[in-house]
Amino acid sequence: MSTNHTSADHTNNTRREKLRISDLHAFYGESHILHGIDLSIGQGELVTLLGRNGAGRSTTLKAIMNMVGRRSGSIVINGTETINMAAHKIAHLGMGFCPEERGIFSSLNVEENLMLPPAVRSDGVSVDEIYEMFPNLYERRFSQGTRLSGGEQQMLALARILRTGANILLLDEITEGLAPVIVQKLAEVLMQLKARGLTILLVEQNFRFAAPIADRHYVMEHGHIVEEVHAHELIEKTELLNTYLGV
Repeated sequence: MSTNHTSADHTNNTRREKLRISDLHAFYGESHILHGIDLSIGQGELVTLLGRNGAGRSTTLKAIMNMVGRRSGSIVINGTETINMAAHKIAHLGMGFCPEERGIFSSLNVEENLMLPPAVRSDGVSVDEIYEMFPNLYERRFSQGTRLSGGEQQMLALARILRTGANILLLDEITEGLAPVIVQKLAEVLMQLKARGLTILLVEQNFRFAAPIADRHYVMEHGHIVEEVHAHELIEKTELLNTYLGV
Protein backbone atom coordinates (compact mmCIF):
# COMPACT_ATOMS: atom_id res chain seq x y z
CA MET A 1 0.00 0.00 0.00
CA SER A 2 2.66 2.47 1.06
CA THR A 3 4.69 1.69 -2.08
CA ASN A 4 1.84 2.88 -4.28
CA HIS A 5 1.51 6.01 -2.22
CA THR A 6 5.19 6.81 -2.64
CA SER A 7 5.17 6.27 -6.38
CA ALA A 8 2.04 8.44 -6.73
CA ASP A 9 3.77 11.12 -4.70
CA HIS A 10 6.83 10.84 -6.85
CA THR A 11 4.84 11.18 -10.09
CA ASN A 12 3.01 14.16 -8.69
CA ASN A 13 6.25 15.85 -7.69
CA THR A 14 7.91 15.15 -11.04
CA ARG A 15 4.97 16.67 -12.85
CA ARG A 16 5.24 19.88 -10.85
CA GLU A 17 9.00 20.11 -10.93
CA LYS A 18 10.09 23.75 -11.19
CA LEU A 19 13.85 23.44 -11.20
CA ARG A 20 16.09 20.52 -12.07
CA ILE A 21 19.89 20.77 -12.09
CA SER A 22 21.94 17.88 -13.46
CA ASP A 23 25.73 17.55 -13.47
CA LEU A 24 26.24 21.31 -13.13
CA HIS A 25 29.85 22.51 -13.30
CA ALA A 26 30.75 26.17 -12.89
CA PHE A 27 33.99 28.06 -13.40
CA TYR A 28 35.35 31.51 -12.65
CA GLY A 29 38.29 31.85 -15.02
CA GLU A 30 40.46 28.79 -14.37
CA SER A 31 38.85 28.07 -10.99
CA HIS A 32 36.52 25.09 -11.08
CA ILE A 33 33.97 25.88 -8.33
CA LEU A 34 31.02 23.49 -8.81
CA HIS A 35 31.75 19.84 -9.53
CA GLY A 36 28.63 18.15 -10.89
CA ILE A 37 25.70 19.46 -8.82
CA ASP A 38 22.40 17.53 -9.00
CA LEU A 39 19.24 18.83 -7.34
CA SER A 40 15.56 19.28 -8.03
CA ILE A 41 12.79 21.35 -6.48
CA GLY A 42 9.04 20.90 -6.89
CA GLN A 43 6.43 23.64 -6.91
CA GLY A 44 5.71 25.10 -3.47
CA GLU A 45 8.83 23.58 -1.92
CA LEU A 46 11.30 25.52 0.19
CA VAL A 47 14.73 23.93 -0.04
CA THR A 48 17.96 25.13 1.56
CA LEU A 49 21.57 24.91 0.48
CA LEU A 50 23.62 24.46 3.65
CA GLY A 51 27.37 24.41 4.01
CA ARG A 52 30.36 26.31 5.28
CA ASN A 53 31.61 29.47 3.59
CA GLY A 54 33.30 28.61 0.32
CA ALA A 55 31.29 25.40 -0.18
CA GLY A 56 29.83 26.76 -3.44
CA ARG A 57 26.31 27.65 -2.30
CA SER A 58 26.20 31.24 -3.61
CA THR A 59 27.96 30.12 -6.79
CA THR A 60 25.15 27.59 -7.33
CA LEU A 61 22.57 30.40 -7.27
CA LYS A 62 24.69 32.55 -9.60
CA ALA A 63 25.23 29.59 -11.93
CA ILE A 64 21.45 29.06 -12.18
CA MET A 65 21.16 32.73 -13.27
CA ASN A 66 24.13 32.37 -15.66
CA MET A 67 26.19 34.88 -13.69
CA VAL A 68 29.40 32.83 -13.55
CA GLY A 69 32.31 32.70 -15.99
CA ARG A 70 31.37 29.39 -17.58
CA ARG A 71 28.97 26.58 -16.79
CA SER A 72 28.15 23.16 -18.18
CA GLY A 73 25.55 20.48 -17.48
CA SER A 74 21.79 20.99 -17.48
CA ILE A 75 19.51 23.51 -15.74
CA VAL A 76 15.82 23.06 -16.51
CA ILE A 77 13.61 25.92 -15.26
CA ASN A 78 9.83 25.55 -15.57
CA GLY A 79 10.42 22.86 -18.20
CA THR A 80 12.93 24.85 -20.30
CA GLU A 81 16.62 23.96 -20.66
CA THR A 82 18.61 27.13 -19.88
CA ILE A 83 22.28 26.11 -19.88
CA ASN A 84 22.93 28.15 -23.07
CA MET A 85 20.44 30.92 -22.30
CA ALA A 86 21.42 34.56 -21.72
CA ALA A 87 21.04 35.76 -18.13
CA HIS A 88 18.35 38.37 -18.89
CA LYS A 89 16.15 35.73 -20.54
CA ILE A 90 16.30 33.44 -17.51
CA ALA A 91 14.33 35.95 -15.42
CA HIS A 92 11.50 35.73 -17.95
CA LEU A 93 11.02 32.06 -17.06
CA GLY A 94 9.88 33.17 -13.61
CA MET A 95 13.22 33.16 -11.83
CA GLY A 96 13.92 35.82 -9.17
CA PHE A 97 17.38 36.23 -7.61
CA CYS A 98 17.95 38.12 -4.36
CA PRO A 99 21.73 38.48 -4.00
CA GLU A 100 23.55 39.27 -0.77
CA GLU A 101 24.07 42.85 -2.00
CA ARG A 102 20.26 43.29 -2.11
CA GLY A 103 20.37 45.58 -5.18
CA ILE A 104 17.81 48.21 -4.21
CA PHE A 105 18.03 51.78 -5.50
CA SER A 106 19.19 53.77 -2.51
CA SER A 107 18.33 57.18 -4.01
CA LEU A 108 14.66 56.17 -4.54
CA ASN A 109 12.03 55.79 -1.86
CA VAL A 110 10.35 52.49 -1.02
CA GLU A 111 7.34 53.04 -3.26
CA GLU A 112 9.49 54.13 -6.23
CA ASN A 113 11.62 51.01 -5.74
CA LEU A 114 8.47 48.89 -5.83
CA MET A 115 7.14 50.58 -8.99
CA LEU A 116 10.40 50.15 -10.84
CA PRO A 117 10.92 46.44 -11.53
CA PRO A 118 9.71 45.40 -14.96
CA ALA A 119 7.02 42.74 -14.75
CA VAL A 120 8.61 39.74 -16.42
CA ARG A 121 5.38 37.80 -15.94
CA SER A 122 1.81 38.89 -15.42
CA ASP A 123 1.28 37.24 -12.05
CA GLY A 124 3.35 39.61 -9.91
CA VAL A 125 2.35 40.48 -6.36
CA SER A 126 0.56 43.85 -6.26
CA VAL A 127 1.94 46.79 -4.25
CA ASP A 128 -1.07 46.56 -1.92
CA GLU A 129 -0.35 42.88 -1.27
CA ILE A 130 3.31 43.74 -0.63
CA TYR A 131 2.28 46.30 1.99
CA GLU A 132 0.01 43.73 3.60
CA MET A 133 2.88 41.26 3.72
CA PHE A 134 5.42 43.85 4.91
CA PRO A 135 3.64 46.46 7.08
CA ASN A 136 7.07 48.05 7.80
CA LEU A 137 7.43 48.93 4.12
CA TYR A 138 4.02 50.58 4.10
CA GLU A 139 5.05 52.74 7.06
CA ARG A 140 8.32 53.64 5.34
CA ARG A 141 6.93 53.93 1.79
CA PHE A 142 8.16 57.53 1.33
CA SER A 143 11.57 56.90 2.94
CA GLN A 144 14.68 56.77 0.77
CA GLY A 145 16.47 53.44 0.39
CA THR A 146 19.47 54.85 2.29
CA ARG A 147 17.27 55.69 5.30
CA LEU A 148 16.02 52.11 5.75
CA SER A 149 17.39 49.69 8.31
CA GLY A 150 19.14 46.55 7.08
CA GLY A 151 15.98 44.54 7.75
CA GLU A 152 13.79 46.99 5.83
CA GLN A 153 16.23 46.95 2.92
CA GLN A 154 16.09 43.15 2.89
CA MET A 155 12.27 43.20 2.88
CA LEU A 156 12.33 45.72 0.02
CA ALA A 157 14.77 43.59 -2.00
CA LEU A 158 12.48 40.58 -1.61
CA ALA A 159 9.37 42.65 -2.35
CA ARG A 160 10.88 43.96 -5.59
CA ILE A 161 11.42 40.41 -6.83
CA LEU A 162 7.84 39.44 -5.98
CA ARG A 163 6.61 42.42 -8.01
CA THR A 164 8.23 41.01 -11.16
CA GLY A 165 6.02 37.91 -11.07
CA ALA A 166 8.89 35.54 -10.31
CA ASN A 167 7.59 32.19 -9.05
CA ILE A 168 10.96 30.59 -8.26
CA LEU A 169 13.03 32.56 -5.74
CA LEU A 170 16.77 32.20 -5.22
CA LEU A 171 17.59 33.86 -1.90
CA ASP A 172 21.18 34.35 -0.77
CA GLU A 173 21.78 34.82 2.99
CA ILE A 174 18.71 37.01 3.48
CA THR A 175 18.90 36.93 7.30
CA GLU A 176 22.56 37.86 7.65
CA GLY A 177 23.16 40.58 10.24
CA LEU A 178 19.45 41.14 10.89
CA ALA A 179 17.69 41.49 14.26
CA PRO A 180 15.83 38.35 15.47
CA VAL A 181 12.43 40.08 15.17
CA ILE A 182 13.10 40.79 11.46
CA VAL A 183 14.37 37.24 10.90
CA GLN A 184 11.10 35.95 12.38
CA LYS A 185 9.13 38.24 10.05
CA LEU A 186 11.05 36.93 7.03
CA ALA A 187 10.28 33.35 8.10
CA GLU A 188 6.56 34.21 8.20
CA VAL A 189 6.71 35.81 4.75
CA LEU A 190 8.51 32.79 3.26
CA MET A 191 5.79 30.52 4.69
CA GLN A 192 3.13 32.76 3.08
CA LEU A 193 4.94 32.59 -0.26
CA LYS A 194 5.18 28.81 0.00
CA ALA A 195 1.43 28.69 0.68
CA ARG A 196 0.90 30.70 -2.52
CA GLY A 197 2.75 27.96 -4.42
CA LEU A 198 6.05 29.79 -4.90
CA THR A 199 9.21 27.69 -5.05
CA ILE A 200 12.17 28.82 -2.95
CA LEU A 201 15.86 27.89 -2.92
CA LEU A 202 17.52 29.42 0.11
CA VAL A 203 21.24 29.77 0.86
CA GLU A 204 21.34 30.25 4.62
CA GLN A 205 23.92 30.25 7.42
CA ASN A 206 21.24 30.56 10.12
CA PHE A 207 20.09 26.97 10.49
CA ARG A 208 17.69 27.82 13.30
CA PHE A 209 15.86 30.11 10.86
CA ALA A 210 15.89 27.59 8.00
CA ALA A 211 15.12 24.32 9.80
CA PRO A 212 11.45 24.94 10.76
CA ILE A 213 10.41 26.32 7.35
CA ALA A 214 12.30 24.09 4.90
CA ASP A 215 11.03 20.88 3.30
CA ARG A 216 14.51 19.62 2.46
CA HIS A 217 18.14 20.57 2.91
CA TYR A 218 21.01 19.95 0.50
CA VAL A 219 24.41 20.03 2.20
CA MET A 220 27.33 21.29 0.10
CA GLU A 221 31.05 20.82 0.58
CA HIS A 222 33.84 21.79 -1.85
CA GLY A 223 31.46 22.31 -4.79
CA HIS A 224 29.66 18.98 -4.31
CA ILE A 225 26.32 18.10 -2.77
CA VAL A 226 27.24 15.59 -0.09
CA GLU A 227 23.91 15.01 1.64
CA GLU A 228 20.17 15.52 1.19
CA VAL A 229 18.16 15.73 4.40
CA HIS A 230 14.35 15.80 4.52
CA ALA A 231 12.59 17.78 7.25
CA HIS A 232 11.44 14.59 8.99
CA GLU A 233 15.05 13.30 9.17
CA LEU A 234 16.48 16.37 10.92
CA ILE A 235 16.56 14.89 14.41
CA GLU A 236 18.31 11.67 13.42
CA LYS A 237 20.79 13.52 11.20
CA THR A 238 21.58 16.42 13.55
CA GLU A 239 25.01 15.09 14.40
CA LEU A 240 25.89 14.58 10.74
CA LEU A 241 24.77 18.13 9.91
CA ASN A 242 26.81 19.53 12.78
CA THR A 243 29.88 17.77 11.39
CA TYR A 244 29.36 19.24 7.91
CA LEU A 245 28.41 22.71 9.07
CA GLY A 246 30.95 22.97 11.87
CA VAL A 247 28.20 24.07 14.27
